[in-house]
Amino acid sequence: MGKTHNFYAGPSILPQYTIDETAKAIKDFAGTGLSIMEISHRSKEVVAVMDKAVALFKELLNIPEGYQVLFLGGGASTQFMMVPYNLMGKKAAYLTTGGWAAKAVKEAKLFGEVVEVASSKESNYNYIPKGWEVPADADYFHITTNNTLYGTEIREDFDIDIPLVADMSSDIFSRPIDVSKYALIYGGAQKNLAPAGITFVIVKEELLGKVDRAIPTMLDYRTHIKSESMFNTPPVLPLFAALKTLEWLKNNGGIEAMEKVNIEKAGLLYDEIDRNKLFKPTVSVVEDRSLMNICWVMNEEYAALEKEFLDFATARGMVGIKGHRSVGGYRASTYNALPKESVVALVKVMQEFESMK
Repeated sequence: MGKTHNFYAGPSILPQYTIDETAKAIKDFAGTGLSIMEISHRSKEVVAVMDKAVALFKELLNIPEGYQVLFLGGGASTQFMMVPYNLMGKKAAYLTTGGWAAKAVKEAKLFGEVVEVASSKESNYNYIPKGWEVPADADYFHITTNNTLYGTEIREDFDIDIPLVADMSSDIFSRPIDVSKYALIYGGAQKNLAPAGITFVIVKEELLGKVDRAIPTMLDYRTHIKSESMFNTPPVLPLFAALKTLEWLKNNGGIEAMEKVNIEKAGLLYDEIDRNKLFKPTVSVVEDRSLMNICWVMNEEYAALEKEFLDFATARGMVGIKGHRSVGGYRASTYNALPKESVVALVKVMQEFESMK
């Protein structure tokens, strides 16, 4: 078998630089003679990793004053609860554009009234709803910018009169964002940043401490701000890997450079899906198509070939392209670290398979 092309949705491809540097640190971290897996998180070497990661987060995203960057455990799923715990007084608004967005709504309902301003569930989340209105008396408005399962993405920073909260698990660092338009941004790191096990939070500090309820210590953002993400032992190894990915991002031109390549990669694959007689995209509205998770299925007359193409592509090194069970078909995740040549290779496989039919 030749080169393996990693299209997994998450955990997913990481820069080779991140993998190599982390492998070195597992054997000898920062010249200590100890593995990164066995050194105290209170050591000056690990504290330096945390400080550098926070600084690079702020630099790459141009995060303004007044925001704090946190590295926590628990995944984005824990943030579904922490956000309303800390920000919801009585009411919050949510835009439901996918399975993860729906899970965030479910958790928020435990804390107060949830207004679902719009949902694309009736069409299996294959578009981003438009023309919705956010209630002015809501404490915040929550969106999920990229929908990993269904292949849709919100690529604009909304101008909202109330605090805007975004789950950016799968498209953080893939395009420039105006952080000043958000009250809080969070995400699991296992898509575009690090191995599974660490969660990032960017929060506007002045919005905290305004709810009446008591918040358990570990679930209070102020706890982690005060302790600089060291209230309990952080996931040290994923934190180190995240720092290496941030360094790689900076060394490769930053987020603007990433966006340019991501648009190019996604364009190559969408063009082939639209052209190829065997396939059709699951998202027909072009501006709603994700640049990170590209989903497609067989055209009806070729539906019987679904497994055959999957086996054909897998045998040629295309790993992780099976679509989520809720969508079927195929999904190629084209995160920052995926090289353009992997997309070119996938397109060639699609064309080769078409020529046989």
